[in-house]
Amino acid sequence: MPIYKRAGAIPKKRHTVFRQPNGELYHEELFGTEGFSSTSSLLYHLNPPTMVKSIGEAVDFRPKIAVEDNLKCLSFKGFDVKPISDYLQSRKVFFVNDDMQIGIARPTQSMEDYFFKNSDSDEMLFIHEGSGVLHTMYGQVLFEYGDYVVIPRGTVYRLSFNGSNNRLLFIESHSPIRSPKRYRNEFGQYLEHSPFCERDYRYPESFETIDQKGDFLIRIKKRGLVYPYVYGNHPFDLIGWDGYNYPYAFSIFDFEPITGRIHMPPPIHQQFEGRNFVVCSFVPRMYDYHPDAIPAPYHHSNIDSEEILYYVDGDFMSRNNIEKGQFTLHPGGVPHGPHPGAIERSIGRKETGELAVMIDPFNPLKITADALNYEVKDYYKSWIIS
Repeated sequence: MPIYKRAGAIPKKRHTVFRQPNGELYHEELFGTEGFSSTSSLLYHLNPPTMVKSIGEAVDFRPKIAVEDNLKCLSFKGFDVKPISDYLQSRKVFFVNDDMQIGIARPTQSMEDYFFKNSDSDEMLFIHEGSGVLHTMYGQVLFEYGDYVVIPRGTVYRLSFNGSNNRLLFIESHSPIRSPKRYRNEFGQYLEHSPFCERDYRYPESFETIDQKGDFLIRIKKRGLVYPYVYGNHPFDLIGWDGYNYPYAFSIFDFEPITGRIHMPPPIHQQFEGRNFVVCSFVPRMYDYHPDAIPAPYHHSNIDSEEILYYVDGDFMSRNNIEKGQFTLHPGGVPHGPHPGAIERSIGRKETGELAVMIDPFNPLKITADALNYEVKDYYKSWIIS
């Protein structure tokens, strides 16, 4: 959960006279979500943030839905997604509902000639391969393998990659992405039982004011359409800012797992939440230490939610024949559990090296046509004992 930050020059009081050296006023902008009732930041621009020179034709990025209603366990090989040079073109949506979209991006080039702003959704990028820098008006956020990068909706950004081999799991959330309330006190500070704390977050740094005039292309996404807007000044023209609304990064390797004598339920792995979904981090950890413990998860009926697991690395002990970058989708309404042999295999083991991201939407997911290109056929039969 973001804490108060400030950078650059700001006036002593909000909404008061704040002049540039030439006598002109700086242009104050309140940047927040959920009206005036949630986190926000105050931005101080050299130029009005409204100087639009032209607007081009919108491009349709809405995914094509192939399966509207699903009650079948499915799996997809995300590593089979082919790389594409452009960042936006490379984003392939696999799953959709009214709260979110989930997919894979395989860009090979940095965003050199445009900026992007998602006016629909907060974005979460999980960096499976590659590294680079997220450039924003708040400063820079460096990212590498294992990082979650959270970008609040409406943030203008540009991604610079250090190489051509980049693989990102992305979530577009139509609500703010936050940490679980049970880990925070009434003042927002993380409590002692939280598996992470404020020190684990990486905030924007290297704040820089860019005072440039010209033609600056910002591709703005709204309701699945991307509109090319050309502005007359560089979007990173802030002289200063302060507040709670800004991008940040968090490494999955800084998540400290909660363990117990017997198998603990999936909520112990939770790291983020949005409206009608949670995101969990499965990381290397010690197994349960009761002498008769069964470390493998028990069969369970996820009646009220879908369960998506995205496998990052290591040996995921409850599954057979799972590869890096593979999705499994276990829909709400039917039970699922460890693959045949996994329960016996787990008995007596002391630790696991698995690394995975779990996404649990509480509303049913639709499957896209792009996802079906990477489907593992007959995955739902993989629990049959031969």
